[in-house]
Amino acid sequence: MGDPIKEASESGWIASHREQYLSDPQAGHMWDSKPAGGKGPIPTLLLTTIGRKSGTKSVMPLIYIEHDGSQVVIASKGGDPKHPGWYHNMVAQDEVTVQVIDDEFQAEVRVAAGEERAGIWEKAVELYPPYADYKVNAGDREIPVMILERIS
Repeated sequence: MGDPIKEASESGWIASHREQYLSDPQAGHMWDSKPAGGKGPIPTLLLTTIGRKSGTKSVMPLIYIEHDGSQVVIASKGGDPKHPGWYHNMVAQDEVTVQVIDDEFQAEVRVAAGEERAGIWEKAVELYPPYADYKVNAGDREIPVMILERIS
């Protein structure tokens, strides 16, 4: 059985969203989460990482939350028991490229922990309620909460 997130990223809804964002950042920024169980339009960014094994560039549209002047993404992979590939790529890099609408910048990445993580997680579930189910479906895997801190 294939990886549904990888398949969607190559030719499905994730690929469509990425193409919309790249061609019209204003329109691509807000993603209609209702078909996926969300409450409606929510903000997304584009995260560019370099494959730690392949060395190829990968651009993923991801839901984000603002936190203390930084953007936060949730490495949920829809509740899969394994972390998404982009998570492994970003922790292997010193920095990543982030695009919010038409603002593109470099960012350092850190994993939120403790009370900070708990507070951000609550905001994430409020923004996108399916995260609560993803947490259950992930089993023993703690879903990483990744803070993207602008450096340039």
